[in-house]
Amino acid sequence: MKKHHPNNNGNNKVELGIPGFNGLVPAGIDKNSVVLAAGTAGSGKTIFALQFLVYGIEHNNETAMYITFEEQKQKLYKDMMRFGWDLAKYEKAGKFIYLQYTPEQVKRLIVQGGGIIETIIADSKVKRLVIDSITSFALLYHDELEKKEAALKLFELLNKWGCTSLLTSQDESPYNGTISAALEFEVDGIILIYHTKVKGKRIRAIEVLKMRGTRISEKTVCFEITNNGLVIRPNKCVNI
Repeated sequence: MKKHHPNNNGNNKVELGIPGFNGLVPAGIDKNSVVLAAGTAGSGKTIFALQFLVYGIEHNNETAMYITFEEQKQKLYKDMMRFGWDLAKYEKAGKFIYLQYTPEQVKRLIVQGGGIIETIIADSKVKRLVIDSITSFALLYHDELEKKEAALKLFELLNKWGCTSLLTSQDESPYNGTISAALEFEVDGIILIYHTKVKGKRIRAIEVLKMRGTRISEKTVCFEITNNGLVIRPNKCVNI
């Protein structure tokens, strides 16, 4: 598959919108890259993903798209209001596009070469895209070869659409093999999000496992979920 390789000048970087993230990836992430955020249930993946979209809407006047297999619209909109993110207002203004599909429907859209999703992205000039979560889609494929071929087709579409994309993945452990080899190879970046016990106390932590074309921190650091969303503490290291 022909991969997209963004230019390395400052105008081709994207601000993720998570305070403290630049302490882990000082140069930022490339525009039009595909990043995977993997973590356990309740680790904060969906908040991380929505914060990425909301930042683009509020600070860059960008249009953002959120594709989900799991999150109910009403509940999601209500939950995100705790951070002051009025998704209904953004949607009414045409800046936030919410799409809920079954994994089977997305499978068909991929076979069709993008279908209605591609049309909406082009017509609305979507710049930031989230798929939450890729795990449900991957479970459709029991054969590893089929899973790899499906992943390749999906990434071909993501590269063609010209968005900066964030995919979430639910993994009980980042090292248990559930992040498939196809995903690991194809994505430009991998972010691991933890909600685990250390010395009897449950903590939240984050690390960047990979970010193509740029230097990354080797540290695993703490983060907090505040009234304004996620805040990473890049100088507060933790051993997982």
